[in-house]
Amino acid sequence: MTTKKIRPRVRDGILRALSAGVVPVQGLQFIQVGRAPEIKAMIRSVEAVADGSSVFKLIVGDYGAGKTFFLHLVRQVAFEHKLVTVHADFSPERRLVASGGQARSLYSELISNMATRNRPEGNALSGIIEMFVAQAIKDAEEKAVSADQVIEERLSSLQDLVAGWDFARVVASFCRGHEQGNESLKAAALRWLRGEFTTKTEARKELDVRTIIDDSNIYDALKLMTRFVTMAGYGGVFVMLDEAVNLFKIANSQSRTTNYEMILRILNDTLQSGAGAQNLGVLIGITPEALFDPRRGLCSYDALASRLAPNRFAEQSGLVDFNQPSIHLQNLTPEELFLLLGNIRNVFAGGDSDQYLIDDEGLKAFMNHCQKTIGAAYFKTPRETVRGFVNLLSMLEQYPAKHWRDFIEQVRIKEDRPSEHDIHDASESNMGGLENFKL
Repeated sequence: MTTKKIRPRVRDGILRALSAGVVPVQGLQFIQVGRAPEIKAMIRSVEAVADGSSVFKLIVGDYGAGKTFFLHLVRQVAFEHKLVTVHADFSPERRLVASGGQARSLYSELISNMATRNRPEGNALSGIIEMFVAQAIKDAEEKAVSADQVIEERLSSLQDLVAGWDFARVVASFCRGHEQGNESLKAAALRWLRGEFTTKTEARKELDVRTIIDDSNIYDALKLMTRFVTMAGYGGVFVMLDEAVNLFKIANSQSRTTNYEMILRILNDTLQSGAGAQNLGVLIGITPEALFDPRRGLCSYDALASRLAPNRFAEQSGLVDFNQPSIHLQNLTPEELFLLLGNIRNVFAGGDSDQYLIDDEGLKAFMNHCQKTIGAAYFKTPRETVRGFVNLLSMLEQYPAKHWRDFIEQVRIKEDRPSEHDIHDASESNMGGLENFKL
């Protein structure tokens, strides 16, 4: 447990997120426990991407088991290796393959959430392009040639990829707008790169290009973006897609199959470091049911089932092979959950142990209450346990005359299960801060 002081802004951000059942944007290092083998495996994957390889991983875990937290933790590791990350959740409006704009919507969300170490909150695309332009101008001055010439030479390799010519032309337009102070040209280029143009006519009028990023080519666009990001000086791109259960829930079997086929294409590309897939990592968060269901799950598609089959030697030995395309998150142990609650207590106190609102006896009493309420689910899928604990600390902070014993039995913890009617993860609901208490 760290004793490092925690800035109030970071503290408040962590606690707001945890009380809402979502992952904090910053400060994960203050609460992370367990998952050492999984993290070690992902560090190797991040290093491989930074070294020019490609990676595909399914992050498998039950609702509330920590898939999203783990993906965000990998983001932090990626930032440390000078990688760019993009992330989005699958939903009925965001898919890999569609005909009604859902795939383009997924791509737009990914690019809007593009992040770097200096811009972890997202919207990093314009800064990356400006970094590319600045380096091109510097090199042009050293070579005594025009910046346009250097930019054109560097972007020429993009033309080897699908739709690369137009992609390069749009980036060049942004560079020209940057040099000339033409904000409208820069804005049009960014709109195209984010997949926000809906018609080719509009794109041709504003940028003199014949194609746009639409439902038919978002994966090709991601590969182009990855190639460009490496030109700008970064190590590559990690694409993080969560809530793949929403693909499993697609009612139309043909639509569901076409999305699974795209996952197969991405898997094949990354396993073989196919054309344009270098320096690209893809992580997909999925539940065991959405992966293994024999009728509708990802493994119901035979080609994927064979590629995602576990290592039999590891299975027969009761071991785990973390080099496989899927990583199954191991449940936290009660001991690890105890450490997690201790870390949250520390965050609440801003890193000052003298300000702890509950002692170790209180932590154990809270865990015992959770076990009586929902059984082993309190540590196997700990999201609701964490929310309840943050709410308990909130009450102790607001009512300093009270003792934790006054609240323990009033904490209401429910097992974290998805609603049959709610297409999104449960983390997006129940946003209130104190609803677990009945005072």
